[in-house]
Amino acid sequence: MHRSPIRLAAAAGLCISLSLTACSTGRESSSSPVSATPVTGKISLTYLQKQGDQEYFIGEAQGAKAKAAELGVDLKVVNLGNDANKAVSEVQAAVAQKSNGLIIVVPDPAVGPQVVQAAKDAGVALLTSDDQICATGPSPVECAKENLVPRIGFSGAQMGGEVGKRAAEDYVKAGWKPADTRIISAWKQDVTVCTDRVEAADSAFTATAGAKIRKIDVATDNTPTGAQDKVAATLTANPGVKNWIVWGCNDENVQGGVTALENAGVKADNIIGVGLGAYLACKNWSGDKPTGMRAALFINGHDVGALAVQTMYDRLKNGKPFPAEAFAPTTMVDSTSWKSAGVTCG
Repeated sequence: MHRSPIRLAAAAGLCISLSLTACSTGRESSSSPVSATPVTGKISLTYLQKQGDQEYFIGEAQGAKAKAAELGVDLKVVNLGNDANKAVSEVQAAVAQKSNGLIIVVPDPAVGPQVVQAAKDAGVALLTSDDQICATGPSPVECAKENLVPRIGFSGAQMGGEVGKRAAEDYVKAGWKPADTRIISAWKQDVTVCTDRVEAADSAFTATAGAKIRKIDVATDNTPTGAQDKVAATLTANPGVKNWIVWGCNDENVQGGVTALENAGVKADNIIGVGLGAYLACKNWSGDKPTGMRAALFINGHDVGALAVQTMYDRLKNGKPFPAEAFAPTTMVDSTSWKSAGVTCG
């Protein structure tokens, strides 16, 4: 499924417990692009997040803060928005403020080499969460394994596989025919973890449904409005399709796609949208209005934030090598189960 040098499906390796269930790929990052000296006193960390006002990242920050308080770590959280230039300047500011470790979710992977170099020059430990970055180039897809910065997040292959499987199950249940159906696969195509997810969704759908449905790849900016605009244009270019399946990198893409379909007059019964995140999908289930958002994979940012802080603490305090990747758990939810699963609907 995947063009990246790392196969995220390898997450079946070592499992660790940090007041949550998390899995590592089982590989240590013995040649991490950034090394750091262990800290003997109090640890100071900076967590830099893209889209810090998004529900998922709010939860991630809360999880990071809770774990930092538990461990006695000083933690500063910075919202980068979607500003790649701010990512670089805030990394430099964190270095100047003597942070011992940086955890970052980059707005754009192209800033990876600048972020890595700034941390390396200062001897500051660097860990990414959610999205990968490369020390030697702008594209993690084309990066050698040893130059990928260690990452905490979710397994793209596992997540995409769950989305594709659920979409296929709903497709079979609906009794739709391949000739009447199209799949919209929407994502920001320069983000490695997004590519992992949508490609895995496609493979899992075909394997589960036992049918090959024509798929339309839609390049977006990973926002609801961006996805809605691009999917609306896709509908115009594909008239006469009766049934639509929508998946994407995140809830934003699926929400945007479902909204575009509904605005175009497609009935909810003719849409199978499977989100990834559940923080937007749940809004569709809060009222009585029919929706094409059938389900969503719940990814809990709180768990990722906590795991990232714990992983950084273990590195700085105990000298434990970073895993190349470590993953938090996921749960599929729908209109009947999202509340009991603990989804926070912002």
